[in-house]
Amino acid sequence: MPPLIECIPNFSEARRPEVVEAIVQAIRAVAGVTLLDRHSDNDHNRSVITFAGTPQAVEEAAFQGIRKAAELIDLNQHSGSHPRMGATDVVPFVPIREVSMGACVALARRLGKRVAKELKIPVYLYEEAALRPERKNLENIRRGQYEGLKEEIKSNPERKPDYGPSRLEAAGATVIGARPPLIAYNVYLDSAEIDSAKAIAKAIRASSGGLPCVKALGMLVEGRAQVSMNLTNFHVTSIPQVMEAIRSEAGKHQVAIHHCEVVGLIPQEALTQAAVAALQLDGFKSEQILENRISEITPATFNVERSTFLDDLAAATPAPGGGSAAAYAGAMGAALVAMVARLTIGKKSYLPVQAQMNEILKQAERLRAELTEAVQADSAAFEAVMAAFKLPKDTPDDMATRSAAIEKATIEAAQVPLKTAQNAVSVMALAERGAALGNLNAITDAASAAALGRAALNAAGYNVRVNVANLNEAAAGETFLHQLQALETRAAKLEADLQKTLNERGKLPAA
Repeated sequence: MPPLIECIPNFSEARRPEVVEAIVQAIRAVAGVTLLDRHSDNDHNRSVITFAGTPQAVEEAAFQGIRKAAELIDLNQHSGSHPRMGATDVVPFVPIREVSMGACVALARRLGKRVAKELKIPVYLYEEAALRPERKNLENIRRGQYEGLKEEIKSNPERKPDYGPSRLEAAGATVIGARPPLIAYNVYLDSAEIDSAKAIAKAIRASSGGLPCVKALGMLVEGRAQVSMNLTNFHVTSIPQVMEAIRSEAGKHQVAIHHCEVVGLIPQEALTQAAVAALQLDGFKSEQILENRISEITPATFNVERSTFLDDLAAATPAPGGGSAAAYAGAMGAALVAMVARLTIGKKSYLPVQAQMNEILKQAERLRAELTEAVQADSAAFEAVMAAFKLPKDTPDDMATRSAAIEKATIEAAQVPLKTAQNAVSVMALAERGAALGNLNAITDAASAAALGRAALNAAGYNVRVNVANLNEAAAGETFLHQLQALETRAAKLEADLQKTLNERGKLPAA
């Protein structure tokens, strides 16, 4: 399955639906992203848009949303109950499938640089992407909001942005980062007394000594006092724990809970957790949920023609290209090895090799993750080379800077497919072991995994060689080529070993 990232940008506008719609359309216009949710609140004067897609598509969609918001929203004219410092106030990226947090961090920082350079908007990095520890928490960055930051950014070095100018224009500043999934959860009280909501929020939030992983503010929304919260880790503090604490604090202020809401999307596990607590179910397991069990026995269906990555690969653009395709093939090979391992583990007749198959599974999943990340990394490396070629060359100094940048980017563009080649050979080695030890009924899947690994090696090798040919520093290129040749020699040996295994286990004749 292709890698998937969720993005949840918060825009400082809700009272002008046409503006929100224009931002949404700018996001949806990017191929490869799917709009998952949109939520606008007039009192907050804020809209939360949730979309997901492949890393490259999500990054571009986020940029287009930020650009459109900067065109249409003037923070000098904005008011609302929710703290804010930018037209696009905050842009978090969340890894969902086949993507590491590290990849989201790299994406956030890359987007931050682009927003600062092309849109001239100051950018601060937060959560996992933060470059300074004191900026990990959003509250620290947003202190003073737009009005306060507008003055401080000019003279206070502590408020200097991570990227971009030290001045605020009408679009304000934008905070970009990477984080795990969180739950935006609001509790409305049966009162219009905002002081009660503020007191409850202070009592329960982590920063005031309350519940861990809970951020809370008290505000007035739709004529009711609201405790507005972000639960940053529902495994640490669950929704039922938050509700119990709020009920207790509300009683002290002689108010009650009127109703609650979830803003945006919520993990299914969090709702299951809440239901188990409410029903006091002892020893409940997720396997007891009917839909979960049905999903395990229903044959998997998929449509490769709808693969976003394949659509991107077929497009009239130079990236993604052969290097990304090599990594994708290697990732498929690793996935097949993992399948062979899972079809072997737990089978009575294969108990003697269970420990070995568990280790094969562990290594296969590691390789699958690394090769999946390499799909995006290869495109990014190519784009860096193209960016270096676009640097100015008007003066001798410009030419020297440009030449050094091209050399550096080309070395990186060779290193990425070389790493793919190394991982591809590792996939072949695991596939050979899977064929020798694993479930005999899956031996052809192991052989297919090895074939995909070999294809990934071949394709990556072409990309290594073409980049080496463009290097000025011959020594670096020779080192890359020696490593590649050693990998190809090992791959040939693994192919011979695999054929011997296939013959011995009586499954396939020699090709």
